[in-house]
Amino acid sequence: MAGMEEQRRRRRSFTEEFKRDAVALVLEENRSIADVARSLGIGETNLGNWVRQARIDHGEREGLTTSERAELVELRREVSRLRMERELLISQ
Repeated sequence: MAGMEEQRRRRRSFTEEFKRDAVALVLEENRSIADVARSLGIGETNLGNWVRQARIDHGEREGLTTSERAELVELRREVSRLRMERELLISQ
């Protein structure tokens, strides 16, 4: 039983190409998320998230695009760095 729990908890990573192809099966072939997820052996939640993000990226749905998300991460990192630098300057 412990082996099964470890197997479920192990985080799998998927290539961008795999994600793109899986999303295409849903969006272009009009297959359900459940059907595609089952046939590819992946979780419905993962596939659903990929499909949602693809729809945002294509302007079909509201939300942050993939590039906007990447920019936000970079900006937050930069703000954090600048705050640390400011604190160092103030404390001198």
